[in-house]
Amino acid sequence: MPEIKTIVREEVVSASPTTSLTELAELMDDENVGSIVIVEDSQPHGIVTDRDITIEAVAHGEDPTTATAADVMSDSPVTVEMDSGIFDVIRVMADSNVRRIPATDDNGQLAGIVTFDDFVVLLSRELELLGELVEAEIPPYEHT
Repeated sequence: MPEIKTIVREEVVSASPTTSLTELAELMDDENVGSIVIVEDSQPHGIVTDRDITIEAVAHGEDPTTATAADVMSDSPVTVEMDSGIFDVIRVMADSNVRRIPATDDNGQLAGIVTFDDFVVLLSRELELLGELVEAEIPPYEHT
């Protein structure tokens, strides 16, 4: 079974738990991402999404300049190892109801991230290849 290391993004945008929400939002904007992995000692300890900032903080009256990642992050994120199979990770995502999963190395340190969007892109590429195979094997349509 293919492993996620074939599609995982190894450059992960990360921050510390003490990073302000304003700084997180600016980082998301600068890096064009919708989530930031919160790390301590190079290990993932949480995830903050753009939704966490807007719904959990701003909509509830938190001051984004003083509230921190620790105030809104999803604690103890679901993680997978880099050698996990693609279908196993999809199952973990579905069972955990998450769209982003940090990938770790053998020491539990952050090594990458895989997202639902990565699987959609992979699936669309595979379907395109299957479509080309089918088209190559069927006779052309005759139009009268």
